[in-house]
Amino acid sequence: MAVREILQYGDKRLSTICEPIKEINKDVLDIIQDLKDTLYDGTGIGLAAPQIGILKRVILIDLRSGGEPIILINPEIVEASGSECDYEGCLSYIGYEGEVVRPTKVVVEGLNEKGERIAYTAKELLARAFCHEIDHLDGILYMSRAESMYEVVEEDEEE
Repeated sequence: MAVREILQYGDKRLSTICEPIKEINKDVLDIIQDLKDTLYDGTGIGLAAPQIGILKRVILIDLRSGGEPIILINPEIVEASGSECDYEGCLSYIGYEGEVVRPTKVVVEGLNEKGERIAYTAKELLARAFCHEIDHLDGILYMSRAESMYEVVEEDEEE
């Protein structure tokens, strides 16, 4: 469909709680395609519908490790365990990273593109990505959870 503009920190839509999807129809499938087009146009590993200005509960995660992308509609974390502090970044806050404490393991349930109930048990980076993207659906940006924030500075290559 289309590569959409990714909303940036300060846009009020990023702090809005998103509406659940009641029916999977062409509009929802179009949102999913726009999420894919937009994510694959850049370098991130996840994207939530509110980041492209659509206040609906849909996320896309692709760790870019050769596996299938994960698309979840109305996702919910139903179980979480462990705890780890690690770095996170966000396509809606380019140029910064923060240290965020997240669970090391989560169980996430939601619907796939066909409307089938599906569950994922995720560990480490995938668990972190689920937490980060689901936070977007609740209007929460990772910076509000960060223990510290850093500006990402590119080092000059010496010739």
